[in-house]
Amino acid sequence: MTGQAPAATPVTVAGRVLPLPGRTVRRVVRAVVAGERRRAAISVTFLGPTAMRRLHRAYKGPDRPTDVLAFALDGRPGEVVGDIYVCRAVARREAAARGIPEREELVRLVVHGTLHVLGYDHPEGPNRTRSSMWRRQEAYVRGLA
Repeated sequence: MTGQAPAATPVTVAGRVLPLPGRTVRRVVRAVVAGERRRAAISVTFLGPTAMRRLHRAYKGPDRPTDVLAFALDGRPGEVVGDIYVCRAVARREAAARGIPEREELVRLVVHGTLHVLGYDHPEGPNRTRSSMWRRQEAYVRGLA
């Protein structure tokens, strides 16, 4: 499922501290966009737990930081525009709990957010990891992490 998106796929990477190199984030986002045969402009911002908690509370309700939030926005016809926010502190905790490298979890979250921006969704709860979105995500992670 990995592929090369056209160089025209704009990917902006921001944050005070980047836990993944910008080129890695751009490569991951572009691979997912190309693999899904879509056109998109996506920004990925790395936030600390306090900023992520505020964003999570404002848009989703729970008053706690989460690992990733993704928002699809209106773009030009045929193009998806979206913002992805990733919290390294939560990703680090989840990676440690699962016994996997932090880098792998960060790649997973960028893939996850990109799939959400492209319109994929999954159920909450235990069926989440059995959903078609999750299976698709894990295929990308295997090729990109």
